[in-house]
Amino acid sequence: MLFKLPSKDGRRAMSCHLVIQSLFILALAVNPSVTLAQGSGLSLSAALSQTMAQNPGLKVFDPRFQGLDGLRITADQNPALIAGVQVEDFLGSGNLQGADSAEYTLSLSSVLELGGKRESRVSVIDSRLNLVEAERRAETLDVLGQVTQRFVATLALQEKLQLAGEAVALAETTHDIVAHRAKQGATPQAEVLRAKAALTRRRIEQSRLQAEYRSRKMALASLWGDTAPGFAKLEGDLFRSDAADSFEALYQRVSESPSIEVYASEERLREAEIQLARSESESDIRWQVGIRRLEGIGDTALTAGFSIPLFAKQRNRGEVKAAMAQRNEVEYRRADALLQLRSRLFDAYHMRQQSIEAVEQIRNQMLPDLTQALIQTREAYENGRYSYVEWTAAQQDLLSAQLALVDAATTALFNQALIEQLTAQPLADR
Repeated sequence: MLFKLPSKDGRRAMSCHLVIQSLFILALAVNPSVTLAQGSGLSLSAALSQTMAQNPGLKVFDPRFQGLDGLRITADQNPALIAGVQVEDFLGSGNLQGADSAEYTLSLSSVLELGGKRESRVSVIDSRLNLVEAERRAETLDVLGQVTQRFVATLALQEKLQLAGEAVALAETTHDIVAHRAKQGATPQAEVLRAKAALTRRRIEQSRLQAEYRSRKMALASLWGDTAPGFAKLEGDLFRSDAADSFEALYQRVSESPSIEVYASEERLREAEIQLARSESESDIRWQVGIRRLEGIGDTALTAGFSIPLFAKQRNRGEVKAAMAQRNEVEYRRADALLQLRSRLFDAYHMRQQSIEAVEQIRNQMLPDLTQALIQTREAYENGRYSYVEWTAAQQDLLSAQLALVDAATTALFNQALIEQLTAQPLADR
């Protein structure tokens, strides 16, 4: 197993184990089209692993759990026992001068809670713990989604950088051929200057992509806290695509994803708060027992008493109403979130399908045609049948199609990553 979350108590350790098995399968299979074995470069699985282990944003949940553990200890306690001392009839006047007639009372008091208040308090804390667990799962999905998106963007730039190198090589070859023809008097010197300018332009573009590539690698490494990339390149197949389930099947996964489970956990928390508010409507019995010493006659006696607040249920109706309103608000927010997620999933699903079709058409139709057209145009130029403009136009058409192929493949993988982030599962079982 590649990932291990920080261990908690037995209950949460089991929950974390389930998270690893059911949710963080993404670390092995999310966006499988770019997840390869470790090699000389960085694979997506390695990037996800390092992020899970070192991302600072994911470590903030540990103190939250510790804080709630402390609150649970407090909530599980009985009301405190209160010891008291009371002195009466001393330092007065006449017969009450001094302390000869004083009365001393030693007392012990507390509250007898009714209505299951202690259990309700503990239930609220447990519900908050479950909510934080759900929030951690959702936050982890978001972070893994960022890793995947940055990985794909950097991998696409790496592919474009390779194309830029090929474009420079093509421009150098073009310049050499044009210069050779100019020496033979077959073409004007102006075309040599244009070819030289085109070569300079290609080199500038290559330099720009190299600078952007370094920045993208830095942005990717920052997700696991590195201040400098510890890898030279990325490993992955930008152009691989796999079959996906139907949209409705994917939406069913979304409705069960951690982002929706957060609302379910919050709803359970609000239900626990309603129960706590209702338990507070039950009046507690305040009791007191003690021993009284009467110095005037030298005798002692026991004392006892109890009290019950009146009209507690009526006074607490507002708290119950407020708690129920918060519970109802969660239901509406959950329904709204589902609608928004469905819209995002719909867009991502169809955009991915369209991008995959574009990749196939560019790869199987456009690139072969434009490659053959470039070969024929070069031959025609060298034989004097085509002009320099026609030859460079054929070059530009091929380079543009190659860049379009990279862009379409990148769009497909971006949307695949989004689908897997929304569903918390690989796009297709394998």
